[in-house]
Amino acid sequence: MHASRNIDRGSRWDRVAAVVLRPTSPPLRWGVATAAVLIAAEVGIVHLLKQVSPENAFGAVFLFGVLVVSAGWDFRLAVATSVASAGAYTWFHVQESSENSFVPAVVVFLGLALLTNLLVGQSRLRALDSEQRRLEADLSAALARTVLRAADRRAALAAAGARLSEVLELPPPGATLGEADAAPGPGQRRIPLFDDDRPVGSLAVPVDLAAAERRRVERMVPGLEALLAAARDREQLYARTVALARQQAALRRVATLVAARADPGEVYPAVAAELADELGAEHISLVRFDPDGSCEVLAARDDAAAEGALVTGERLQLGGTNVSTQIAETGEITQLDYATASGPIADRLNERSIRCGIGVPITVEGRTWGAIIVGATKRSAASDLRLRLVDFADLVATAVYNSESRTALTRSRKRVIAAADQARRAIERDLHDGVQQRLVALGLDLRAAQTAVPADQPALRHRLDAIVDSLSHVHTDLQELSRGIHPAILSRGGLAPALKALARRSSVPAVLNASVAGRLPEPVEVAAYYVVAEALTNTAKYAQAGEVVISAHLDGDWLLLSVTDDGIGGARPENGSGLVGLRDRVEAVEGEFTVVSPAGAGTTVGARIPAAGRRSVTG
Repeated sequence: MHASRNIDRGSRWDRVAAVVLRPTSPPLRWGVATAAVLIAAEVGIVHLLKQVSPENAFGAVFLFGVLVVSAGWDFRLAVATSVASAGAYTWFHVQESSENSFVPAVVVFLGLALLTNLLVGQSRLRALDSEQRRLEADLSAALARTVLRAADRRAALAAAGARLSEVLELPPPGATLGEADAAPGPGQRRIPLFDDDRPVGSLAVPVDLAAAERRRVERMVPGLEALLAAARDREQLYARTVALARQQAALRRVATLVAARADPGEVYPAVAAELADELGAEHISLVRFDPDGSCEVLAARDDAAAEGALVTGERLQLGGTNVSTQIAETGEITQLDYATASGPIADRLNERSIRCGIGVPITVEGRTWGAIIVGATKRSAASDLRLRLVDFADLVATAVYNSESRTALTRSRKRVIAAADQARRAIERDLHDGVQQRLVALGLDLRAAQTAVPADQPALRHRLDAIVDSLSHVHTDLQELSRGIHPAILSRGGLAPALKALARRSSVPAVLNASVAGRLPEPVEVAAYYVVAEALTNTAKYAQAGEVVISAHLDGDWLLLSVTDDGIGGARPENGSGLVGLRDRVEAVEGEFTVVSPAGAGTTVGARIPAAGRRSVTG
């Protein structure tokens, strides 16, 4: 409550100060009426006081009106009020005595009245100046809030001009804040606003201004110049911040693609699109240099309607003086005015009216792999364009390096696994054609020798019979070993019969759901066979399962495999169990390998292998 009373009291005093300290005085007729009323009231008051104290002159009472008029109106009206008050004071003296003793008193009163006029007038001017400067300071703060917070600069300047006219009490058409090249309106003159030597705006004010109004406007000019300079700096900073944020967002989107190991074929157009959207350039291209002296366009963003626009997949011959050729030769960032360019690429870009080009190399493992090139119809480029292009070039280089590394790793895996499979087949063939055949021959020879044993030597006959049985068991074991090294049935009949054989031999009851017709590429069949074989082996050893389900079918160009048991689960591929080798084998044929094994809920070993290039059995 006390606070509200203080606020009300403060607002009342502010209103009183606003009336008393007006930049211009109230109308003269109000001052004359006020002076007359006050003098009449003073005469009445002195007349009443004389009844109480006749001997007192009460001259100080007549100074009240002088004070009021001096505080509210100009010096002339204040002097007239002083003279009128002196006349009233003299009249009382004349009424009291006809002597000349009243003359000194009147002279003294008149001098005090005039001195009061002077002092109060000066005080009023100083208070008025102080109040005006306070208002101007408040106005500057309000204008700063209006202009610096606004999203629409023109609307903010219009609002600031209206506020300026209101606070400075400028006559119509008032003040108008505008851009540096804004023309003044009718009845206005233009005051240019500068920040050092750079124009930042303009202030249009009425042509005919009083001296006081002109001084107030002139006092506001430096503050307006500083305000508009700050607004311009804020806009530039905001624009740079937005540009940096867009650049970082674009880099983040491309970096996300690279981190996700996306195919470079996805990264190239993404880089071109991000640069085109960010820079607004007429031409963006990403090229790869080939050993034969040409370059391939991997991605391009150009005006589709423009004649001579580059096309993805197009090959251009290097040579002459152009950005691509210079980067291929030097491996350095290159900027070129195409007025001096030559060569097939320059001829092609001249059809697009490209006038200026800048390119950065894409460097992979120390070699200049390609380049990102920006072309524009203007002969200038943004100062930080090189840094932006270098950031994107580094991301492309990372994507290319990752892709090449993955390709090299996949090829290495394929070579290792192919060599191992070839060695397995050679061992299986040697066992089948060599050792197994010799064991069969030896068994036949022993049977022949057994028939030649005399009847009177039954012990020898039984001994030879036991040896033949042992050779039969050795032959069976050798067949199983040969089948594990490389199953002959896989080479002869393909994947479907081989999976049936695995299901029959499984020590855990197995259900086979297979729909694989015809033959698949040998690496695919071998990988699929060993996935199922190893999964069945692990099930028998660790799963404590009652049943296992084998599924194999083709889905378009993919072979989908799964081996699911109802065992205890909890299998962890990183702990070995042959699963790591299976992952390598599947990934070597560009497939995907998965193991899902929650504790207590069984295990599912899955593989998704590309089966393109299927071949049918003939003959």
